[in-house]
Amino acid sequence: MIAFQFVTAFLMIFMGIYAFLYKRNLIKLILALNLVDAGIHLLLISLGYRLENGLLPTAPIYTGYETLKGTPMVGPIPQALVLTSIVIGVCVLSLAMALTINAYQHYETLDVSKLRRLRG
Repeated sequence: MIAFQFVTAFLMIFMGIYAFLYKRNLIKLILALNLVDAGIHLLLISLGYRLENGLLPTAPIYTGYETLKGTPMVGPIPQALVLTSIVIGVCVLSLAMALTINAYQHYETLDVSKLRRLRG
């Protein structure tokens, strides 16, 4: 059976791709890009979570105590990659919003087709 988080992640990715292909407003394009980014983050975090022997995995946090052998742990690599990707995504989002504000101040429109005609 497919886990709910995988269905949600793929649904978010496909909704973002659909919006990115068929919307013409710059704000909606940025939100679509952010939706794809969040879907990929959810997918990567979900891939790092594995249910082993019916036991729920615990976070890979070192507490100074010796862990029990056979205790499943959540993979730390996907979490670190997603954390890095979130920081990069926020930077890209802020830059895209700044460019959108600049485009609106110069051309007074956010429609991509009109911006292409005004390019000159």
